[in-house]
Order: sequence, then C-alpha cells, then structure tokens
Amino acid sequence: MPILRNLALAATSIAVIGASAAIAQGNFRFPVKARQGQMATLAVNLGILGGMAKGEMDYNAELAQTAADNIVAVSSLNMMPLFPEGSDSESFEGTRAKPSVWADNADFLSEWENLGKQAMAMQEVAANGAEAIGPAMGGLGKSCQSCHETHQVPRN
Repeated sequence: MPILRNLALAATSIAVIGASAAIAQGNFRFPVKARQGQMATLAVNLGILGGMAKGEMDYNAELAQTAADNIVAVSSLNMMPLFPEGSDSESFEGTRAKPSVWADNADFLSEWENLGKQAMAMQEVAANGAEAIGPAMGGLGKSCQSCHETHQVPRN
C-alpha cells in the first residue's frame, strides 16, 4: 500500500507542478477544464435532486443524500486556483467566466459562499423526502442563477 500511496502522491505533485507551470505561461486550459468539471458535477447532482423534487424520478433517500453531500463537497472547495487571472471569456477561448469574477472578486466569492450555505441547507433535508427537497432546491437555484447572471456569459 505505501508504494501505491507514494505513486499517487508523486502523480498529484507532478500534476500540480505541471498545472502551475502552464498557468505561469498563460495556458489556462487545465484550470478552465477543472472548473468546468466542477460545474458539471454540480449540475448532475442538482439534476438528481431537482428530478426528485419535481416527481420526474422516484425519490430515493440514499441517492438524495449522496447528491446533497456531493454539492456540499464541491461548494466547499476554494475556487480561486481554478480561476487564474486572464482565464476570462474576453481573454481565453472556451470559457464563459466574465471578467467580473476578478473585477468584483468579493462578490464572486460571496456568491460561492452563498452556494455553500444553500448546499448545507439541502444536505440537512435531503433524506427527509421529496417534499423537503423542493424548498431547498429553490434556495440552490436562486444561488446558482444569481452568480450566473453576474459572472457568466449566457449560452447562445
């Protein structure tokens, strides 16, 4: 086991060093892909909870709790390493992050913090039935919408 752990640590270290070097050279593909993956993870888990709340899928307490736990985990990450300056939609192709992420960073971080609070509210009720999920989904949805309206370029 120690060999596998050491190999995993070495691989992680190499990835971090490689990402840091890429960012230093202005190659933001890795952090942009990472933050897009983070958002996709949020979307999948929100979709599960939303489907249950709307009655589009059968309620499953274990799956609902797992989805809520995943949202809390993602929302608890420090986002700024995935948002290096210069990786906005006006400077780097392939992202929808507006320059406001950096220009009004305090607001962006406040929006992210609010997502975390709404995620924890969902986490508390996810296993209590589909009826409990609905109101918590409202808070999560408003949090996502607020940040996207301010800090994300709309889809075409």
